[in-house]
Amino acid sequence: MSDNPAGPTRYPELNELLDELTCRVGDVLGDNLVGMYLCGSFAVGDADMHSDCDFLAVVRRALGRVQERRIRALHSEIPTRAGHWTQHLEGSYPVAAELKTLESLGREWLYIDHGWREMQFHTHCNNEVTRWSLREHGVTLTGPDPKSLVDEVPVEALRSRMLHDIPRFLEDLAAWASWDVAWTQRYAVTTYCRMLNTLETGVVVSKRAALAWAMDSLDPSWRPLLRQVLDDRERGWDPYDPPRPGSIESTMAFSDYVLDRAGRH
Repeated sequence: MSDNPAGPTRYPELNELLDELTCRVGDVLGDNLVGMYLCGSFAVGDADMHSDCDFLAVVRRALGRVQERRIRALHSEIPTRAGHWTQHLEGSYPVAAELKTLESLGREWLYIDHGWREMQFHTHCNNEVTRWSLREHGVTLTGPDPKSLVDEVPVEALRSRMLHDIPRFLEDLAAWASWDVAWTQRYAVTTYCRMLNTLETGVVVSKRAALAWAMDSLDPSWRPLLRQVLDDRERGWDPYDPPRPGSIESTMAFSDYVLDRAGRH
């Protein structure tokens, strides 16, 4: 059960699922489990029904063959259930020693993508942003204070990551998302705002907070685009929902603006 008696989130269905996940992972891993935590939007704030629920299950040592098989079976079964949140759990099983410092960046951890049934080894959660959100705002489901598990992430490390990621973002996005879907346009604008905010402030904030910051801090000419993205968030993911007319062109122009602004750092 969660260490928070009020529940780790404001969604009862999700709280029940997280309690079950925590208990079942604990049953499988026993003393190999250090702790389980929420990071991402449910840690830094403003999570809603369109957010993924990002978690980390920290382990003392790499899972053995039997433990890995049982964890894979668990995450294969959950998405077959009815309900919203069964499709939106996303997380990794980092080894504690590798999570502790930035020296282990690039190591692959056992990972489940939201909505998937097959786990893979991936670097998805092994980055500066995840470590920062866990250390500074992580929500404990079970285990010690996350500050004891992660060294402080230097501001310059976050900024360096943004300078690396911003120029590559559109190419990386095109590899897995379609511009024929309105969600992709909104995701691109929001992610640019989050990366630029981190670059300029040295912290990690929620999607909504990043958009609000951008409306106040960036050139006012971008406010209509940013307002469109904020207003359309409730449309969620819909593969049959096309982008608004002109929104792709505005997003590409915004990309050029962000690249130019980032290039001044």
